[in-house]
Amino acid sequence: MQNPRRLHIYEMPLDFGASRHGSDMGPSAIRLAGLRPRLEAIGCAVERYASPMPPKAQEAVEPGNPKAKYLPEIAAACAALAGAVEESVSGGAFPLVLGGDHSVALGSLAGMGAWAEKSGAALGVLYIDAHGDFNTPETTPSGNIHGQCLAASCGLGLPQLVNLHRPHRKVDPRNVCFLGTRDLDAGERDLMRGVGATVLSMSEIDRIGFPEALRRTVGFFRGRGVDAVHVSFDMDVLDPMFAPGTGIPLPAGLTNREALLAMEEIAATGLVRSAEIVEVNPVLDVRNQTAQLAVALIARLLGEKIW
Repeated sequence: MQNPRRLHIYEMPLDFGASRHGSDMGPSAIRLAGLRPRLEAIGCAVERYASPMPPKAQEAVEPGNPKAKYLPEIAAACAALAGAVEESVSGGAFPLVLGGDHSVALGSLAGMGAWAEKSGAALGVLYIDAHGDFNTPETTPSGNIHGQCLAASCGLGLPQLVNLHRPHRKVDPRNVCFLGTRDLDAGERDLMRGVGATVLSMSEIDRIGFPEALRRTVGFFRGRGVDAVHVSFDMDVLDPMFAPGTGIPLPAGLTNREALLAMEEIAATGLVRSAEIVEVNPVLDVRNQTAQLAVALIARLLGEKIW
């Protein structure tokens, strides 16, 4: 049995940030796929299981700003999450966030950033996603906030998002490492390069091989000297063969084996202090297999091993 870990699990049934809806049911799908018993079986103590936000039907509100749709609703939900995450990590627990669309990262990173600033810790982010989520209102082709969440967390974009929970950026973009990226808009690509983010794209993985990509990922965080890593895992990084139930499925993604190994390797660094797994969409899934894989990924990140 692995060493016990104190967990606070937060369900965020939020899908205001995306164009295709249904990810608001993702947290319940993950729960029903057996998350809690799987984690308790490896010695994790689930001390809190809650949702910081009340569910709200998207049909009940207007999208508002076409360059930042549903901004007030997303900001309010993520501000509530930020407070919960900061409280959890400050008390020594591991906050695990279940999305929802990727806009929930605004809350996770705001909470972790506030904790890091107050404790004097350097925060790193491992962003495992097919997309960069590094647009701003000036570059976004869709106006969807799930495509702007990491840029805002790094200090770029709308003040309502940049200053969520506390003023200014939540993470230094030089401490951000992308893994598995394969679909970037031209504007966000320029922004990512300009701020010094590190990107291990699918093309780079194909060139150097996945074990080497993981070695470089681990080496990146050790080289940056970060004290804590937040893992943000979007299920669309996986090839649709393995994760059909996600909002923006793209071919030529990671395999289930590669993703499981990635979680195991980053866990072995001992640096991971928080995580989120997002974009499980049961409406598009097949026999809940995407949610079941999400449970397996979380278990590997929190200490489960085959041998």
